[in-house]
Amino acid sequence: MPETFAALQVDTEISQPLWRQLYMQLDDLLTSGALREGASLPPERDLAEYLGVSRSTVKRSYDQLRHDQRLGGRGRGGSVVRKPPERVQPTLGPLRGFTEEMRELGKTATTNVLQCEIVSDRRMASIFQRPSNAQFLHVVRIREGDGVPMTRELAWYDLSLAPEMAFWNGSGSAYERLRDLCRLELGGAEQSVEAVLSSPLESDAFGFDEPQPCLLFKRMTRIRSGALVEYVEGTFRGDAYVYRIELEP
Repeated sequence: MPETFAALQVDTEISQPLWRQLYMQLDDLLTSGALREGASLPPERDLAEYLGVSRSTVKRSYDQLRHDQRLGGRGRGGSVVRKPPERVQPTLGPLRGFTEEMRELGKTATTNVLQCEIVSDRRMASIFQRPSNAQFLHVVRIREGDGVPMTRELAWYDLSLAPEMAFWNGSGSAYERLRDLCRLELGGAEQSVEAVLSSPLESDAFGFDEPQPCLLFKRMTRIRSGALVEYVEGTFRGDAYVYRIELEP
């Protein structure tokens, strides 16, 4: 057994479950830095034999670490330690997009555009209060901060208000384009936040092995006249996002 794991032990005389004892010791090794990103944990069978416990006990400990996003996929030598994403703490307040938000936090925003097309959508027509055959630019993007996938974003733009958006390729800041190219004065937005579990598509985008807690933001952005120009549904990974709200006295 590698020296790093030689001190691991479990006590059958106490009430705490064996898997929990092992989990806490492994978590301590990860937190202390004794196990760094890319390191491999022993195979479940080998560690079970060393500790004199069942393989299912070790498996449950490993599964809990995966649930905590401390372990990634399985390497040749066992489960591999993953580096948790750095938590960002933007402030809820002024209207700004992801690009501006990352810039304020000193991070570089990048975008992976999955879909960018003009559509007619009855649900969107209802939200925007437009005729059922109204056209919208629909954009699906993975937004990254310093290369870490942070959010999977679905956005729709009313082309009757912002026809220039029809030629947008989905990269960069939508708000900068609305202001600078479409010459629209944004009047503010209504935004809701709710807790959700990541969908299969979101789990894949974020590198989750199973559904994880996320924050779902729904935003309706209006121009100065009050007309709705943008509707966005963005799912932010819960292990990397902490929103701060400054409260007035």
